[in-house]
Amino acid sequence: GGGGGGNYTGGQTAVGRSGGSGGGGGASAAAGGDVKQGGSGTSGQGYDGGDGRTTQVGGGGGGAGAAGGDASGTTAGSSAGDGGNGVSSNIDGSPVVRAGGGGGGGRENSTPVSPAGSGGTGGGGNGTRSNAQASDGAINKGAGGGAAGYQNSVNTRTGGNGGSGVVIVRYNTTTV
Repeated sequence: GGGGGGNYTGGQTAVGRSGGSGGGGGASAAAGGDVKQGGSGTSGQGYDGGDGRTTQVGGGGGGAGAAGGDASGTTAGSSAGDGGNGVSSNIDGSPVVRAGGGGGGGRENSTPVSPAGSGGTGGGGNGTRSNAQASDGAINKGAGGGAAGYQNSVNTRTGGNGGSGVVIVRYNTTTV
């Protein structure tokens, strides 16, 4: 399944959980403008997570088809990165996009607020910019959960869970 978004607890930013749809986005709770590199994707399964910024906004999680987006800018109001897109397959008879990356976490208490990232196509969960729970990745799609947001007045934020994967077995029923 997809990797879940990182949690924020008491001034420290945790790394997003790993999973098949790519690496988690990086972020930081410190000020200063430097870039926090996103996590690495798993070769043959997913792309790298996007880079976060020390404006307390995170990069998007990597998807099976594309890397997560980097957080933009170095000032208040900078946007979190979007999740990387998944890949389409039609192994079950109709095209379905799976394994999208989760959106990065934004920041609620900046002026202007920093928007959270959207999940990538293929079921990636949306990030949050407040103390609300981020969106989970879609079930049966192996998608990443959205990342938790940053807000000073609350010490714990929870990232979304990664969505479960699915196993499809296909075999030939024709006899020769």
